[in-house]
Amino acid sequence: MNTPTSSAARAAAPAPALGLGVYPLIAAGLCASLIGIGLARFAYTPLIPPLIAARWFTADAVVFLAAANLLGYLLGAICGKRLASAIGSVATLRAMMLVTALSFLACAMPVSPTWFFSWRLVSGVTGGAIMVLVGSVVLPHVPAARKGMAAGAIFLGLGLGIAASGTMVPLLLRAGLSATWIGLAVVSLILTLLTWGAWPPNARPPKLDAVVLQREERRSLLHIYGQYGLMAIGVVPSMVFLVDYAVRGLHWTVNGGAFLWIVFGIGALVGPLSYGATADRLGFARTIRLTLVLQVVAGATLVSATSAWIITPAVFLLGTFPPGAVPLVLGRVNELVKGPPAAQQAAWGRATMAFALVQAAAGYGDSALLTLTGGNFKLLFAGAAAAFVGALVWDLVASPSSSKSNRGAHTERPSN
Repeated sequence: MNTPTSSAARAAAPAPALGLGVYPLIAAGLCASLIGIGLARFAYTPLIPPLIAARWFTADAVVFLAAANLLGYLLGAICGKRLASAIGSVATLRAMMLVTALSFLACAMPVSPTWFFSWRLVSGVTGGAIMVLVGSVVLPHVPAARKGMAAGAIFLGLGLGIAASGTMVPLLLRAGLSATWIGLAVVSLILTLLTWGAWPPNARPPKLDAVVLQREERRSLLHIYGQYGLMAIGVVPSMVFLVDYAVRGLHWTVNGGAFLWIVFGIGALVGPLSYGATADRLGFARTIRLTLVLQVVAGATLVSATSAWIITPAVFLLGTFPPGAVPLVLGRVNELVKGPPAAQQAAWGRATMAFALVQAAAGYGDSALLTLTGGNFKLLFAGAAAAFVGALVWDLVASPSSSKSNRGAHTERPSN
C-alpha cells in the first residue's frame, strides 16, 4: 500500500535536477503569461491618464474600456480548452501570443470606442486561454519535487507585467501613445518568435467522456474554487485602487503613489518564485495557508496604519500575492486531480473561471462602494482583509476533505 510522502521527508530528500531541455520550455511559459496577462492587462493601468489627457476617448469610456480585458479573460478561460481540443494546446498558445501582439498593434489606432473595446476584449480572451493551458503544457515535463518552483517561474510573467507597467510603459510614452502600443506589440512579437521552438510537439488533449472522482475529491475541488474566488475579492483593491488610495486617501504626493506601485511591482516579482519554492518544501496546502495569513496582516495594516514605514512593507506583501497565488492554486488542483493532464486542465480551467468571474464582479462592486461612501478606501481594504480571512477559514474547513482526497483513487473512462 502506497502512503503519501510527508512534507518533512520531501524537504529532506534531495530534489531531482531539472533537465536542460526544460528551461527553454519554462521560459516559453513565462513569456506566454507575460504577454497574455502581464502586459495585456497591467500595461493598461498607467495608460489610463495619458489616454484621457490625449482625448482619445472620454474619461468614462477609458474606464469602461478597462473592464473589457476582464470580460475577455473570463471568455478565454471558458474557451481555452475547446480551442486546444480543436487545434492542439501548443498551437493555441502560439496563436494566443500572436493575437495579443496584434491586439496591441490595433490599439495604436483610436478608430472608435467600439474598435478599442473589441481589441481589449480580444487581449483578455488570449490571456484567459493562456492561463488555462500553459501549466498543463509545461508542468508534465518537470519533476514532481520541482513543480512548485517551475509553476512560479511560469507565472512570474504576471509580476514582470506589473513591474513593466511602472517602468517600460512610461519610457515608451515619451514617444507618444501610438508608439507605446506599437512598442508593446513589437516586444510581444519578439518574445513569441524567440520561444516559438521551445514548446513541445503540438498535440490535442484527449477527449474524456467523464472523469470520475470520489465524493471527497469533488468536495475538495469545490472548496478550492470557492477559496480562489475569495482570493479574487481580496486582490482587487490593491491591484486597482492602491495608487488612488495613496494620493486621495492618505494625501500623499503623486510621486508617493507611484513609489507604492513600484513597491507593489517588486513584490509581484518576488511572489511567484518564492511561493513556488516554499511549496516545494512545505507542500501547496500549507503554503496557501501561510500566504493567506500574511495577506490578512498586510490588508489589516493598510486599514489601520498611516506611516509610510509601516505601509510600504505591507504593500510589498500584498504585491507578492496576485501572481504568487496562481502557481499555488494550480499545484493544489493538480494534487487533487490524479488523472491525465487533460483532467487537471479541466479542473484548473474551472478554477480560473471562478477567479475571473468573481474578480470582475469585485472590480465593479468596489468601484460602486467607493462612490457610495465618498471615497472610503479603508472600507475597501477592510473588505479585502475579510476576504482573505474567509479564504483562510475556508481552507481550514476543507483540509480534512482535502487530505482524504489525496489518498482517493482517480478513475478515467476511456473515450470512444
